[in-house]
Amino acid sequence: MAFIRKKRREQQLQLYSKERFSLLLLNLEEYYFEQHTANHIQHKGSQNERKIRGSLKICSKSVIFEPDATSQPIIKIPLRDCIKIGKHGENGANGHFAKAVSGGISLTFSQVYFIKEHNIVAPYKIERGTMEYVFELDVSGKVEGVVETLLQLHRASCLDKLGDQTAMITAILQSRLARTSFDKNRFQSVSEKLHMECKAEMVTPLVTNPGHVCITDTNLYFQPLNGYPICICRLSSQCRAACGTAVTGQLQFCCCDAGNIFSCTMTSGSRGHTKPMVQITLHDVRRIYKRRHGLMPLGLEVFCTEDDLCSDVYLKFYERQDRDDLYFYIATYLEHHVAERTAEGYTLQWQRGLLSNYQYLLHLNTLADRSCNDLSQYPVFPWVVGDYSSSELDLSNPGTFRDLSKPVGALNKERLERLLTRYQEMPEPKFMYGSHYSSPGYVLFYLVRIAPEYMLCLQNGRFDNADRMFNSIAETWKNCLDGATDFKELIPEFYGDDVSFLVNSLKLDLGKRQGGQMVDDVELPPWARSPEDFLQKSRDALESDYVSEHLHEWIDLVFGYKQKGRDAVGAHNVFHPLTYEGGVDLNSIEDPDEKVAMLTQILEFGQTPKQLFVTPHPRRITPKFKSLAQPSSYNASTADTPGEESFEDLTEESRTLAWSNITRLQLHEQHKIHKEAVTGIAVSRSGSSVFTTSQDSTLKMFSKESKMLQRSISFSNMALSSCLLLPGDATVVSSSWDNNVYFYSIAFGRRQDTLMGHDDAVSKICWHDNRLYSASWDSTVKVWSGVPAEMPGSRRHQFDLLAELEHDVSVDTISLSAASTLLASGTREGTVTIWDLTAATVLHQIPCHSGTVCDTAFSPDSRHVLSAGEDGCLNVVDVQTGMLISSMTSEEPQRCFLWDGNSVLSGSQSGELLVWDLLGGKIRERIQGHTGAVTCMWMNDQCSSVITGGEDRQIMFWKLQY
Repeated sequence: MAFIRKKRREQQLQLYSKERFSLLLLNLEEYYFEQHTANHIQHKGSQNERKIRGSLKICSKSVIFEPDATSQPIIKIPLRDCIKIGKHGENGANGHFAKAVSGGISLTFSQVYFIKEHNIVAPYKIERGTMEYVFELDVSGKVEGVVETLLQLHRASCLDKLGDQTAMITAILQSRLARTSFDKNRFQSVSEKLHMECKAEMVTPLVTNPGHVCITDTNLYFQPLNGYPICICRLSSQCRAACGTAVTGQLQFCCCDAGNIFSCTMTSGSRGHTKPMVQITLHDVRRIYKRRHGLMPLGLEVFCTEDDLCSDVYLKFYERQDRDDLYFYIATYLEHHVAERTAEGYTLQWQRGLLSNYQYLLHLNTLADRSCNDLSQYPVFPWVVGDYSSSELDLSNPGTFRDLSKPVGALNKERLERLLTRYQEMPEPKFMYGSHYSSPGYVLFYLVRIAPEYMLCLQNGRFDNADRMFNSIAETWKNCLDGATDFKELIPEFYGDDVSFLVNSLKLDLGKRQGGQMVDDVELPPWARSPEDFLQKSRDALESDYVSEHLHEWIDLVFGYKQKGRDAVGAHNVFHPLTYEGGVDLNSIEDPDEKVAMLTQILEFGQTPKQLFVTPHPRRITPKFKSLAQPSSYNASTADTPGEESFEDLTEESRTLAWSNITRLQLHEQHKIHKEAVTGIAVSRSGSSVFTTSQDSTLKMFSKESKMLQRSISFSNMALSSCLLLPGDATVVSSSWDNNVYFYSIAFGRRQDTLMGHDDAVSKICWHDNRLYSASWDSTVKVWSGVPAEMPGSRRHQFDLLAELEHDVSVDTISLSAASTLLASGTREGTVTIWDLTAATVLHQIPCHSGTVCDTAFSPDSRHVLSAGEDGCLNVVDVQTGMLISSMTSEEPQRCFLWDGNSVLSGSQSGELLVWDLLGGKIRERIQGHTGAVTCMWMNDQCSSVITGGEDRQIMFWKLQY
C-alpha cells in the first residue's frame, strides 16, 4: 500500500545516495538546516588520534554526524545537552560558550546517541557523562559561521518554555528562507513564465522539510532549503527500459509494487552535486486537495494519478493566502482537462459498481483530508471480519462479520455500559472514548516491521514493549473488543497486496515477550494459510455481499452524519472534542506554551476525518438486493428493480449496447409541423404514428411512414403542455394551460373526455395502471383513478381523485418510478420532492436547483432520481436517503433528458444534444440539433431511435449508428 511504497522509494533513494542519514533521525518538529563535509577526530592530540570521515548535519535541536563508513554509528548530540560549544582549543574566556575564529569545532556535552551501527536499524544506544567531541570541517573558513549557528540554536533549545523554543527556531528558519530564493536556473525551459514563488515545507510522515515553492505556466517546483535528496516516483510504461540508466545529475530506476511499475527520478545534493528539486508538470496533475495540517488550513496535496493514495507532493505553507493562490492557479489550469471529483460523484460510481469498496474508501479518505504523508490523519479502514478463530472463513455467514453499524468502542456491550456510565458522570465537554480509532502510534503499531525508523522517531529511539507490539491478528482484534482504551480501526494495508508489514523480513530485534518468544512475524488467524492468503481473504471479505450491503453504515460513523452532534451520541460515537475539525482554534490561544502543547496533543492523539456527508449515506446497489431493509411502505415501493430482474435479458443487453454508443446518434430526418414550440411527444407501439403537442394549442398526428401530417386537433385556444398514449394506442391524452386534461380517440378522431381537474395550468401528465397523475401550476400533483369513455358521445366517465400531493409553489414536472409506487416532482423554486404513492407521503424534499426544475426521471432501477434545472445543473438524488450524490453543471439550462442510470442524453437551451457520463463526471459529446431550445424527447424501448422537439417548431428523428 501507500506507506510501504513510500518506504521502498526512500530505501531506493538511500541506496543511490549512499546515505544512512534520514530526516527521521530528527526529533518531531525539528528542522535540518545544513551539512558540511567533516572529520570526527577521536583522541585529539594523542598517539591514538583517529579521523573518521563523514558529514556534519546542523539541525534545529541537534548536531548529527554521519560517518562514511557504515560500520561506524551515526552520532546524534542534542543541543540542549551541550555544556560548551566553540572552536577547539579555545579556553572559553567568555564563559562556557565562546565564538570560534578558526580551527575545528569542539562540543562538550552530557549525553549522546549512537544510531544504525553497521547500518542496522535498532533502538538508539545512549551514552551519558561529560564528553568532548571535535569535528574538523573541510573548509576551515566556515567554522565561525557554524559555531555562531550552533550557539544560536543552543540558546533556543535551552529556553524554559516550549513555546519560546518553537518561536525562536521558527524565527531562525524564516530568516534563512528570507535570505534564499528558488534557483530559477533550474526551470525546465527558458521560455517558462513565473507565476508565483513562496516559502513552504514539504510534508512526509513525521517530518517536514522547508524550502521554496515556485509555479510557472507549465511546472510546479519545490526546492528544499537544506539540499536533502528528494525522490519523485511516477507510473511509467518505460520504467523497465529506464532501469539503471543514468542521466545528468539524475538516476532512473524501477521498483515493482503490486504489479505496477514506477519510474523514479531523483536528484542528489548530499555529496555536493546539483541541488535537489521536485518538478511536476502541470499537464500531468490529475487531482489537488486543500489540506488541514496541524489543524491549520495550510496544506496542499498534488496527485498525478487518478486512483492512488500516494501523492506526488504534499506542501505546507506558512500563509494561507499562499496556499489558496497556488491552489487557484492549478485548479484553473485543471478545469480545461480534468473533471472535478466530489464525494457525491464517487458515491454514484460506487453505487453503480464502477468502484470497489476498497477504491471507494480510498477516495473518501482522500477527500476527508486523510493522507499517507500525515500519520496523524492516515487513511482509516474498518475491521470487517469478526472471526479470527475458525479454521475456515465463511463469507456467506453474516456471523463472520463485524457489526459495521457500530463504532469499535460499542461492539462489546459490557464495555460500552462501563463507558456510558463514565460518560454520564463526566462534566462537559463529554466524550465516550479516551483514545481515537486512528493515530500515528496506531499506524506505526501495524507498520513497525516495514517502517521501524518511523517508530523509533515517534518514540525517541525506542520500540514499544514486546508484549504491546503487533504480534497477532486475533490478539489485536480481541484487545479492540475488550481493552479499556483500545478502539482502533485498520489501515489500507490490510486490504492491499503487500505482505511485508506482516513479515519481519528485515530481521529486526523487536524484543522478547513475557513467554520467552521473540517478536517476529505477525501470527495469522487459523483460516489464513499464509500472509498472502490472509490479505486475499481480507480483500474478499471487504468486497463481499455482506460488507457491500452494510458499508454505508460504517461510512455514516466515520465520514458521515453520525460523526458529530446528536446522531453521534445516539450511535455511541463520541470522541474527545479536540479530535474534530474546528474543535479548537489555535489562533485564539495566546500562550505559546499552551498552543504547542495543544497541537502536540492533537497530533499524537489522532484526528477525526473531515465530515463529508450530513445525511444518511445510501447503500450500494448490488444484484442481490431485492428490497431495502426498512420496515415501511417505502420498503415495498422501492423493491421495483426491473433493471436487475432482467439482468440477462437480451433486450436489456441491447439497451446497454445502445447507450454505450449513444454518442453516435445521427440526424435522420426533420419536419416542421407546428407554429410554436413543441411541448410533448408520444409514439404508437408500432412506431408508425407520432403524436405531438405544442404551444400553438394543437395536437398533431404525423405518419412516420408517409412522412405526412395526418391530423391536427385543437381543444382550446391555450397551449398544450404534454401528451401520452394510453395502452392499446387508442387514446391520446393531452394536458393544457387551460387547467384541463383532454382525452382524444384516435379511432373516432374526436375528443372523447375532458378532466377539469386543476385551478391553473396543467404542466405535465403521467399514466400507469388506469391511474392518471397530473402536475399543475396550482401547486398540486393529483392522482386520479378511472378510464375515459369508450366511445365519443357516451356518458362521461367520473374520474375519482385518489390523492392530492400539495406543494408550496408551482409544479413544473413529474415522473414515475418503474412500478409507479414513487413519484418525483420538480417545482418552480428548484425543489425536487420524492413521494411514496402507496401512502401519499413525502419521502424526501431536496432543494436541488437555484431556478425552475425543467425535468425529472427515475433511473431504470428506481434507485436514483435525476433532475435538470434552469441553473444548468444535472443532479442525481439517492431515493433511499434523499442525499444529493452527484451534480454536474453546463453553461446553459438542460430542458429535457433521457437516461439509463449511468449516461444522459439531454436537450439544451441552445438546441444541442449533450451526452453526459455521470459516472465519469464529464460531457462526452455535443451533437448539433435544433436552432432553438430542445423542449421534449422520446426514445424507443431498444434505445436505438430518438425523437426530439424544439422551440424551432421542428421534430427531429435520430438514429443510432453502430
